[in-house]
Formats: sequence, structure tokens, C-alpha cells
Amino acid sequence: MFRSNIQVMQHLLFKAKLRLVILFLASLSAFAQIPGGDSPAGIGVAMTKLFGDTKAFTAKADVQVLDKAQKATMSMPMDFALLDDKIRVEIDMTQMKKKDMPAGATEQIKKMGMAQVISIIRPDRKLIYVIYPDQKCLLTMPLSAEEAEAAVKMPKIEKTAVGKETIDGHACVKNKVVITDDKGQKVEATTWNATDLKDFPVQIQSTEKENTSVVRYKQVQFVKPDVHQFEPPVGYTHYSDQAELMQGLVKKMMSGESK
Repeated sequence: MFRSNIQVMQHLLFKAKLRLVILFLASLSAFAQIPGGDSPAGIGVAMTKLFGDTKAFTAKADVQVLDKAQKATMSMPMDFALLDDKIRVEIDMTQMKKKDMPAGATEQIKKMGMAQVISIIRPDRKLIYVIYPDQKCLLTMPLSAEEAEAAVKMPKIEKTAVGKETIDGHACVKNKVVITDDKGQKVEATTWNATDLKDFPVQIQSTEKENTSVVRYKQVQFVKPDVHQFEPPVGYTHYSDQAELMQGLVKKMMSGESK
């Protein structure tokens, strides 16, 4: 009886931790799934216009989110690749630092097989693929009409130099940039364009509501990524709804825990 009670308590504790992690992951869904638009990463389709004539490259990127008091609320490293209008972002959720991250969340995310996340944006297909390699599953979602349209249309870009600074050893021109689409909607950003890297923006800062996102690119390589990196992997379980995906993973976790 005593052993049985301990097992019940362990099972309930496991379920409680699991629910906490799921809630935490849900709060990060925009970040993990759509690296752009309203996400704190600030690297959506419209923002890729800041890369200018650079249509293909790979880089490491450090993303930092600041609150209205300019205090860091989240930071994360990622691998970034661009090929024409196609975007690929790889992140390791265990490397994320977040102010309100629940205790034990990192370990539970790893156990759930959701630590490694690859997001692929395909404006040509109007789709976003969110891939979880450890679970051999992927989530397919529609890309918003606005984002898809932003990929094929060339907006008006106004760039004004406001100073000079050095970022990671690169002499940069600091610019205020305003991107205006054909509907008059504007996106504002500050870029640090490296004079020794073909005017590439090694740092991009933008503001969304009360949050400021800063993306700093390192180890920039002007090489053409393999086109296959922008395709969903074969043999993976497909989901078209995030809730369905989470339910499937929870069932798998509960089954493993019960065994």
C-alpha cells in the first residue's frame, strides 16, 4: 500500500510538471513557430528586406528581448539561413534564458523531445513548417496572407544614417530604416550595417508593442544553403494543429511514464 501511494504521488507530480511545461511551451509558440511577424525574434518575411542585395547566407544569431524598461526578458542563440525568400531557423530550447521560466522546464522540454526546433518559412507555398527532429514529427501551418505578400513585393525602404559604431569588431554605419508596403503600412527598425561585410546588417533592432528585440548575426557566410534544408523531412508524423501535436506528445510521454 505504501509503495502504491508513492507511485500515485509520483504520477501526479509528473502530470503537474507536464502541464506546467505545456503551458510554458504554449506561451512560446509564436517564437518557436513563426520567427517573425509578432514574434520577438523580429525576423519575419518583411524584415528580410533589410538584408538588401544579400539573397543567400548562413549565420549564427543571438536574439534578445527587452521590456519597456530595457531589461532582458528572454535571450536565445539560433542558427539562421536564408535562400531567396525562404527562411530556416534552428533553435535549442534548452539554451533559452527566460525571466519567468518554470523550475525544471528545461529538463521536461528535453524529456518531451521538444528541445530541438526547426522552423522553415516558405512564402512561395504560403506555409510554415515547425519540425521536432527528436520526436520525428512536424507541424504545418498556413503563412499569413500579409507575410506571403511581403515576400513577393518590393516595399519602399528609407534608410537614414544616424551614426557609426563597432559591432563585434565590424565597423558599422548605424541606420534608421522605415519599410513601407503598398498599403502604407510601416515597419521601423535600426540596423548596424558592416562596411566590411557588403553592408550586411550584423545587428537589427525593432520594437513590437512594449518589447524591443535585438538580433545580432555572427559567423556570417555568404554561401548558398542547400535547397533541401528548406524542405520538410520525409517519414515524419504530420500535424496541422498545435493542440493536436501537444496531445500526441503528451500521450506518448504518459505512456512512457506509466511503463
